[in-house]
Amino acid sequence: QVQLVESGGGLVQPGGSLSLSCAASGSIFSISALAWYRQASGKERELVAGITIGGRTNYADSVKGRLTISRDNAKRTVYLQMNSLKPEDTAVYYCKTVRTNGLTNWGKGTLVTVSS
Repeated sequence: QVQLVESGGGLVQPGGSLSLSCAASGSIFSISALAWYRQASGKERELVAGITIGGRTNYADSVKGRLTISRDNAKRTVYLQMNSLKPEDTAVYYCKTVRTNGLTNWGKGTLVTVSS
């Protein structure tokens, strides 16, 4: 099993920045990819950004150029740097890991609110 704990959410004004962190523990040696998802009120959960153990990244079109995913293997942490935030970025952000056996683990989420 992999345990994930997100942090860094909060209230930010439009155009502002926020950095999210997701700390992993447990069977982290079996992780093949990590990702950030988000779920806005009344909407389905969607992929925001992903990164493989090899460092390859992918992003949703809506966040390209504004959000950046990165990881620190030594700290067992994956980050999401969010710049130029918009009200439509308001959502609960979840961290997800994919293990080599295909099983996934999710964190409990952290709320990001973009509002003036």
